[in-house]
Amino acid sequence: MSETVITTSSMITVGGLADIVHRPVSQLITELMKNGIMATVNEKIDIDTAQILINELGLDIKLNQKINEESQSVVGLKKSAINNDGIERPPIVAVMGHVDHGKTSLLDNIRSTNVVKKEAGGITQHISAYQVKHKDKLITFLDTPGHEAFSAIRQHGARLTDIVIIVIAADDGIKPQTIEALKFAKQAQSKIIIAINKIDKEGADVVKIKQQLADQDILIEEWGGETVLVEISAKTGQGIDKLLDMILLVAELEELKADIKSLASGLIIEAHLETGRGPVVYGLVYQGILKINDFIIAGQSYGKIRNLENMDGQSIKEAYPSTPVKIVGLKILPDFGDEFMLVKNEKEAKKIINEAVSKDIISQSINSTELIRRIDQNNSLKKINILIKADVKGSLTSVIDSLKSLETDEVALSIVGSSIGSVNENDLYLAKTTGSIIYGFNINIGNNILHQAQRDHIEIKNYKIIYELIDDVKIRLSSLLNPEIIEKSVGELQIKAIFSTTKNEIICGGVVLSGKINLNSLLRVRRGKDLILESKLNNLKRGQINVKEVLEGELCGLSIDISNQKVEILVDDRVEFYDQDVVERSL
Repeated sequence: MSETVITTSSMITVGGLADIVHRPVSQLITELMKNGIMATVNEKIDIDTAQILINELGLDIKLNQKINEESQSVVGLKKSAINNDGIERPPIVAVMGHVDHGKTSLLDNIRSTNVVKKEAGGITQHISAYQVKHKDKLITFLDTPGHEAFSAIRQHGARLTDIVIIVIAADDGIKPQTIEALKFAKQAQSKIIIAINKIDKEGADVVKIKQQLADQDILIEEWGGETVLVEISAKTGQGIDKLLDMILLVAELEELKADIKSLASGLIIEAHLETGRGPVVYGLVYQGILKINDFIIAGQSYGKIRNLENMDGQSIKEAYPSTPVKIVGLKILPDFGDEFMLVKNEKEAKKIINEAVSKDIISQSINSTELIRRIDQNNSLKKINILIKADVKGSLTSVIDSLKSLETDEVALSIVGSSIGSVNENDLYLAKTTGSIIYGFNINIGNNILHQAQRDHIEIKNYKIIYELIDDVKIRLSSLLNPEIIEKSVGELQIKAIFSTTKNEIICGGVVLSGKINLNSLLRVRRGKDLILESKLNNLKRGQINVKEVLEGELCGLSIDISNQKVEILVDDRVEFYDQDVVERSL
């Protein structure tokens, strides 16, 4: 059978790929999850990841990238060859690793700020970016969340970057999110620097971590490999200067450049609404020079840049490659991870947006059809309707991804709506008409909304820490699971005599062969291997006395309930007695 060749964009949504290869989108999402990638139907993946996914599905399909598109792809820019017009640019560095291993504390030390104390639950809950200067050279840093629920953000963090610093606590070693971060960095073909933090703590074991890294196919320079390792203490500042030196050295060897003569483009790393300003977008410029009054498009949003700021909130007139910026002027909030690029005017922007909206409608239709298909195929599938509100786009994406990963063949979530900002009256109306629970993440809710929700019996749950929100939904979904019935054998009896049979009961006698017989136990009557009856006892006697149990070796009389069943019990039939325990299940 000949291989099918399909030409597509460098980036494609999971839903779009499912449509191309004629496979259920749920199957693709499952395969991605097996590889540690949490993706929704509208999540964009690069063409290399898509090809790996196709290969794992055993399909004879080869994806080809559209000609000349790589020069227009934001993700492709970092990897592609730069022409002679390219200028040196600062390295983009993501700091990743397991929660509580000191990523944000390290960046606090570098930046001389104190972010970690402001973070709910002590974990980074948003992606953030800023630049620092070391030895007269700029370095752009990205701080990515460490909690498992932020897998989507970490994945984008790795794709955005030239260098990934993996922070590992010297007293804790490699953890699940460390392994995940290493996988993302490898997939993005980023250079990796290992920063072993907390070397001043009791229980620090650097040699153990070096061996753990080797087990993950990461061989450090000291052991004959290529991966740089620096021992640091984010608390005392030990080793920080050496770490910065290593970043600049790796960047110099990589000869990072960008084309400033081409149209400006970059990637959205965060977006939220601000009172009086509207959509505020955090972007990272990859090529070209972004300026005030430029027209840009980002996903399904577009607009004229009214204000351009650095990440400290200071107004700037232009932003060069590798620069993180705040952009004010877009019509609506773009999605986290959307590419942005310069266009000539509003007419061109609207044309491109209209095409993007049409494709998104198809993807949303695929998503809805998939849920309907699951419900149709499994009539016992139970679902909860929820509406999600979050402070920024990145958080919204992570909340949705994390909640959808809780679904099983028995329980599902129907997300009737999701958006940025506080809960409003339209949200209350939608929740009331659909019977939904409103979940807020890191937002403030007005007292008037809370009072109206209480009056209309609408439940609103608002959380500052993402894993608390996830745990709440997990408990609710778990309550929908059918309990597990655990059966325990208690005894066996052999029928020795049949005394009488009516339409409701059979009175007989027998001897207990093993265990004991309880009046409240359930029973099965078997003849050889054949099942004759499943029922219960109406009465149990030892001689003429009514009893509640009979022990092994004793004779007894039985009254077996047959409740209008046409069944015949014979001498030598065996009766199995068992108890059932009902155990609540959880996800």
